[in-house]
Amino acid sequence: MQTKYIFVTGGVMSGLGKGVVTSSLAKLLQLSNQKVSCVKIDPYLNYDAGTMNPIAHGEVFVTEDGGECDMDIGNYERFLNQDIPKSHNITTAQIYSRVLEAERHGEYLGACVQIIPHVTDAIKDRIRKIAEKEQLDILVVECGGTVGDIESLPFLEALRQIRLEDGPENIIFVHVTLAPSLDVVGEQKTKPTQHSVQELRRIGIQPDLLAVRCSQPLEMAAKKKISLFSNVSVKDVFSCHDVDSILTVPQMLNDQGVVDVIFKKFGKVGLLNTSANWDKWNAIVGSFSNSKKSIKIAMVGKYVTLADSYVSVNHALKHAGAKIGKNVSIDWIDSDDLNGNINKLSLYQGIIVPGGFGERGSEGIIKTANYAREKNIPYLGICFGFQLAAIAFARYACSLPNANSTELVPNTENPVIDLLPEQKSVTNMGGSLRLGSHEIMVDDNTLAFKLYKSNTIKKRHRHRYEFNKKYLDQFKENGMNFSGYSDDKKRMEILEIPTHRFYVGVQFHPEFNSRPGFPEPSFEAFVTAAAKA
Repeated sequence: MQTKYIFVTGGVMSGLGKGVVTSSLAKLLQLSNQKVSCVKIDPYLNYDAGTMNPIAHGEVFVTEDGGECDMDIGNYERFLNQDIPKSHNITTAQIYSRVLEAERHGEYLGACVQIIPHVTDAIKDRIRKIAEKEQLDILVVECGGTVGDIESLPFLEALRQIRLEDGPENIIFVHVTLAPSLDVVGEQKTKPTQHSVQELRRIGIQPDLLAVRCSQPLEMAAKKKISLFSNVSVKDVFSCHDVDSILTVPQMLNDQGVVDVIFKKFGKVGLLNTSANWDKWNAIVGSFSNSKKSIKIAMVGKYVTLADSYVSVNHALKHAGAKIGKNVSIDWIDSDDLNGNINKLSLYQGIIVPGGFGERGSEGIIKTANYAREKNIPYLGICFGFQLAAIAFARYACSLPNANSTELVPNTENPVIDLLPEQKSVTNMGGSLRLGSHEIMVDDNTLAFKLYKSNTIKKRHRHRYEFNKKYLDQFKENGMNFSGYSDDKKRMEILEIPTHRFYVGVQFHPEFNSRPGFPEPSFEAFVTAAAKA
């Protein structure tokens, strides 16, 4: 079986929405009964996203198999409702590491190792192995960065070679570009798109389809002008204008006939009736627009200056709200700002604390966790939010005023949160946390069991510190239960206060398992409790 490839490139500037276009095209193909998956190429020199600052790069998305990946992998999973393995996030460092390793082992038989063919061959091999292993009908590959970036050139050259080797009937290049509207002129400007396509053609790639980002639907006059100067048929120029929800982008592209164009170029015929697939997807998308009353949620974190730092949490809250017919309104609050103004949290129906690392802002989060407990405000703490909720409880309910985490205060008198034993010999920062999916046992007759309806669940992790079990009895005596655990009860995974309206902390990251139409249970329960507050 010959896998078909769709390569998505971008021009003009970053942040145009290549990830949404990639996800939407993949979703359309999935709805058309094609076996499809996505790959993200990140040309940066980091081996993976694990050591990158979320404020600069956005969220680090964790896969089931423990990959620390670009946040676009999360987009793919949410759109396709399927797990994407870490092999689908390709970086420059991974490719060069493979080439250098092969050179050290003499695999190149004394040849002078070069970008072409050795690096480009490694890129092509990585992509083709994914398609072969998963026996895909179509693989959609998003090349990060923009055309013209030095870092992207080896990847673009490899994609060009794949078209040459596999034949144009098996490859489609989709170029995402920009047609801005200037207020002083009032018309859609096509020059950015023209120049971007010219740059792509200069390196040997003629795009087949153009996905043009614009604030309003792309006008026919602009389409014709873009077509003329980019050598792309008018019917292959697609408007990707602003919409209220990214979940409506597949429908927008479908209405413009993109699926018919793709199948015609690939020579696919005899497609089945896919109306049942569309009915299910439209029901999910419709649930987001049917939401009525708003629920105000405070998200208290360390990286709130960039909303994409918590993109999966944002989506998980929206998924839960749509499920119960509510609109979730999120205010991102810097935990540093709460030290002298904690009472502002009284304005919210629920408080959520997502993951994070380091001392900065931690005292504000500890005060937040205690405020939610004392004021009976629904609280959901994730990873760092779980750990600091435990510290808050130790200080204010268990009379341990010096309680802390050894991550924040290495010599703390009461290390309620301490380093994982296996982490004590770790020296490398990258890829060394407790990562990926782990099995968790859940006790009967607990809120956790009520949420998950099972004694066994699997959830994704990304942490280096954990609850110190020597404080278990003291916590239980003062009203906090640990209802979930892993590794033969060595690690506490879920905390809850039974007498509270809703007070739950989880060491894992439930947001990575939430999908449109299928909200993660802890988020659904949290939003439901907030709606009743």
